[in-house]
Order: sequence, then structure tokens, then C-alpha cells
Amino acid sequence: MSEDILINFTPQETRVAVMYQGVAQELHIERTASRGLVGNVYVGRIVRILPGMQSAFIDVGLERTAFLHVADIWEPRRGEDPVRPIERMLFEGQSIVVQVIKDPIGTKGARLSTQMSVAGRMLVYLPQEKHIGISQRIESEVEREALRDKITRLVPADEQGGFIVRTMAEGATEEELANDIEYLRKIWHDIQVQSKTAAPPALLYQELSLGLRVLRDFVNPDTASIVIDSRENFQKLTAFAAEYTPTVAPLLNHYVGERPLFDLHGVEDEIQRALARRVELKSGGYLIIDQTEAMTTVDVNTGGFVGVRNFDDTIFKTNLEAAQTIARQLRLRNLGGIIITDFIDMDSDEHREAVLAEFNKALARDHTRLTVNGFTALGLVEMTRKRTRESLAHVLCEECPTCGGRGEVKTARTVCYEILRELLREARQFNAREFRVLGSVSVIDIFLDEESQGLAMLSDFIGKPISVQAEPSYSQEQYDIVLM
Repeated sequence: MSEDILINFTPQETRVAVMYQGVAQELHIERTASRGLVGNVYVGRIVRILPGMQSAFIDVGLERTAFLHVADIWEPRRGEDPVRPIERMLFEGQSIVVQVIKDPIGTKGARLSTQMSVAGRMLVYLPQEKHIGISQRIESEVEREALRDKITRLVPADEQGGFIVRTMAEGATEEELANDIEYLRKIWHDIQVQSKTAAPPALLYQELSLGLRVLRDFVNPDTASIVIDSRENFQKLTAFAAEYTPTVAPLLNHYVGERPLFDLHGVEDEIQRALARRVELKSGGYLIIDQTEAMTTVDVNTGGFVGVRNFDDTIFKTNLEAAQTIARQLRLRNLGGIIITDFIDMDSDEHREAVLAEFNKALARDHTRLTVNGFTALGLVEMTRKRTRESLAHVLCEECPTCGGRGEVKTARTVCYEILRELLREARQFNAREFRVLGSVSVIDIFLDEESQGLAMLSDFIGKPISVQAEPSYSQEQYDIVLM
């Protein structure tokens, strides 16, 4: 089935939607003020080495120091030579050239590597390796060997550096591969030249913008069209495609309609649904998706689906639909890390195997590395999905200032009782003439009605008058006690 890519450009951000059968499957958002860092190369200064963690913190000019683990430090080794401790490889104050392999997420800084790689349209250049690898997605052994022979002929035997052949190279001519090799060598040469003169911290190479990465990374043999809603950027992408990705150039289309591109294809509604906790299934069932610091959990429920035959059949059909929807939601929301799915309990082993097979089939479209461990003894499906950038919710949303990220607030009555306890503490600590309570309308209403007697009893107990005042701008949990 064909795939379409929609690109919405504004001065503030670029948004990309990958559509399959008319439905959004992936969403990518890059804001001008905070572009992704993966692939960027920096010269940084080592700020601190932690031998206990076998890690180093490096200043590369970002808001937070970046993180380098000993496993991500490249050094030539022979045979089974052991990895040296990090304190014997690096020292504080040292300048070092590093590449970002994972964007800052939450409170964690960017993760770095000293093993460089520069991505092109068809190849990935590995300047420190002498190796030719072929993408596992190229399944034909004949094609794999043909590509290996082409690269071997194009790369002199005495040249330092290796290549990984990407999926897009399938069927490529030697001329196309040679152009990619020349482009990658030039980028690496420029990085080396700058690294010798730049004072740390400094950016040596910045990864392509999202719009350009679409042409290099997103297009595959199933891609039917790339629709762009900005004339200026359409011209930029056309020029880039003509020089670096000529096979993609015919796919580019400029959208000139009056209705916004994402509205026309229902992507705006899809974004809103992808931020919701509850996801409706066509059958009447639904999913509950909760994203936490440690993991993401997905709960499957039958909801209003009653089926047509028996209860086991209802559960089975709901789980089959949920398997496809969950796989799509993981891509849409860009959820990573540990993911636990609680499918509805199934008594039949045959049904469990069928649901797991459907889940794996749906996940096969995902370009992000993942592993599925199957059903646990508790009937949960454990999986991991590589996390390289912030999830959609973390890009578009922030923690609720009212609930502090809990997803719920204290009841007005709970806040009333907190205020009564706080009044008692204040009365014992300060000799005020009067106490005034400022609170939300819902809290003050309770004090004026159901808890009026309790407030009067406390006033008598402490021997001081207590007045209340509603503040419409206050959230339900917010209150102040003013000493008069």
C-alpha cells in the first residue's frame, strides 16, 4: 500500500505526518527554537569524570552537561583486549570531539559517543571503522552481495573508514553510491578541519533540519508523494533533492489549497487524540495509555463492545484490534523505554498466540528498534522501544501547574480540612488579632455552608475571629492564611 508524507511549515516549527491508507501513522515536530540534537558533532570539554559510574560529563555548550559512558568511547583494540577504565582514557579539562546519539530527555542531558557516523541518503559513513555493513531490511542475498561488491570497488582498500548501506540503496547504481560517498567524505573532512581550530565548547556539524531529513531518511519504496504547504520551502527541498536525492524529486508536490494541509487530512484531530489518555477502538472498546518516568502502561478494555457470539470471542476481537491500535499509537506518540501492555485476559493459548502474532506484525512497520518479550506469567506483554527523542506529549505539553503532574487534585473538602489544621498551627505560633482565609470559590463555599459550624468552633477554641474570602483566580488546592 502507498504511503504519503505531509510537511507543514511555519516560521516557528516544522511538522511532518506520515500517512498510510489515509491515516496518520507517525508525527514528527521540530521547533525552530529547539531543534533536535541527534547527529550533531561538537568539540567539548570534560567537566567531570565519575569512575564509579564509568562516565564523564562534558560541556558542549548546551543548557545541561552531556553524558558519555565508557561503552560509547571508541578506541582501537585488538582481539579480546579489555575495555580500559574511563579514568585511564580521559581526564578533566580535556578537549574531546563527540557526537550526540540521544537528545536530552526530561532532566537528563544529551548522551554522547566518540564513535562518529555521518548519514547520507544511501550510506552511513563510519570514519573510524574499516567495515562494510548492509541493512537487515535488504533481505535479498543477491542484492546484498551486489551492493557489497559495488562499495568495495568504490572504496580503495587502503582508505580509512567504513560504510553501512541503508535500505534506500537497494537497486542503486554505482554512480549514485559514488555521489553519496563523495558527499559524506566532504562532510567528515570539514568536521576534521574545524575540530583543529575550534575552541570548546563548539558545534562542528549540525544534522539536517526535519524537512531535509524527510527526503534523506523517511522516503521508502512505498512513498507515493511528499506534499509541502510552503512555496519557499518547496523550492528549498526541490533544490536539495535535485542535488542529493534526485530519485525523490518527482515525489515533491506543492499544496496550494486554502484549507490548512493538516486539517484537510485530519492530522490536527489525530494530534489531539494522541495527547489524550483514552483511545477509542472502532469496536467500542478502548485503551488507557499512561506515560510515567519509569515506563508506559497500556490497558485494554472491552467498553461497550458486546460481540456477536460469546464473551471469549468478544475479548479476542477486542485484543486483535487493540494490538494494531497500540502499535500505531506508539509511533504517533513516539513512546519509548519500557512499555507494558495489559491485554484482556484470554483463556485460550491459541488466542494469545494469535494476538501476539498480530501485535508483532503491526510493530513490523516501526522504524525504531524494539523488542517484544511476549506474555509474562501475569498475562502482560513486555516490550522495549528505543527512546532517542522526546515523546509527542513532552514536546507539546507541560506539567499541570494545578495538580503538579498527578493527574488529579484534592477535593474541596480535603483542602478545607487542611486549612482548619493550618489555622490551628498558626494560632499557636502567632498572636494575631484575626485570621483571614483566602481560597478558591469551591473551598470558601463549603466553609460558608457545610463547614460553617466547624469554622465557628475553631474560632471559639483559639479565641480569635476567622473570616473567609473567595478568590476566583485561585486553583482548588491554593489558599493563603493572612494574619490581621
